[in-house]
Parts: sequence; C-alpha cells; structure tokens
Amino acid sequence: MPALSTPVCEFGWKAQNFSLQSTRNEIIELNKARGQNGTLIMFICNHCPYVVSALDEIIYEAKELIKNDIAVIAISSNDVSTHPEDSFENMKALSADKKLSFPYLYDETQEVAKAYDAACTPDFFGFNSELSLQYRGRLNNKRERPTEIRRELYSAMIEIAKSGKGPLEQIPSMGCSIKWKS
Repeated sequence: MPALSTPVCEFGWKAQNFSLQSTRNEIIELNKARGQNGTLIMFICNHCPYVVSALDEIIYEAKELIKNDIAVIAISSNDVSTHPEDSFENMKALSADKKLSFPYLYDETQEVAKAYDAACTPDFFGFNSELSLQYRGRLNNKRERPTEIRRELYSAMIEIAKSGKGPLEQIPSMGCSIKWKS
C-alpha cells in the first residue's frame, strides 16, 4: 500500500467544531474539549501500519502534551464496511487496552474528516488556544534517523502553547489514506 503525505499547513485555518461519540461513551464537542494552551486533533485508526508502529510514541507524546494544558483528541473516520478492524467496538477495545489518556472519537459519517481535509492516518492538526491551525506535520523523524529522534510534533505544540505560532518549516505526516465510503 503506497504511503500518502498530508498537505502543507494552512496557517490560521480555524478548527471546525464537531460533536462525536467517544470510546468512553461520551459525546465530545471540540469547543468544550479544547485546551487552554492549544489542541491537537489527530486522525488515526486501528489498522493502519503507520499508526500501529507509532502508537506507543503517539500515546507518550499525548500524555506529555496534556501535562502542558494542550488537549489531545483522536478521531477515526475510516469506512468500517471495508475495514472492520476500525469498527467502534474495536476502537473501544484499543482505547481500553492501551489506556488512552485522550478521547478516541468515531466519525461514522466522515463529515469531520472531510471538514478538516484529513488525508491519511496519522494526520496531525495542531491548533493554538484560539483554534487557529499552526501545525500539520509529522510525529517525528524516526524513519530517517532512528538513533537521533527529533520530537517534531511535541516541539511544535510546545512552541504553539508558548507563542501561539507554529514552526514555519514542517515536514508532512505520512500514512495510509483515509478509507472513504463509496
């Protein structure tokens, strides 16, 4: 399966509000769940090899961001008729198994993924406290330099929390395409 890259960051784009079911059986609304110092919204799924291989790192970085009053929200938007491993029940199991510290939301209609122009899993959207997009890059540089890992997502989100602005240079995330309904 060929990898897909995300588009470059559209600085200043305003996050679209949403209201989605979480794996904890709560309805999460962005405007209520946003963070004091910023919000990271990531499109992930259960089956994507890119997500699976980086999930422990994603979970670690999320915990570190939450300590800095940055909200973290994960959304799965894949078509479960073609990818049943991404079903809501399987999302719940993953959330419980990995003890996710952030809400994992189900975008059954795919409307949120479309509103955000999500391209792949993982796809990271880093917003400042005003919900203005400041980062759309990758998690880290591990694929290029496994012995000299740069925490690009974490560093960008901390910069956003401190200054309201993201780094001008960003390397797109890469992963599996969103599995759109036909």
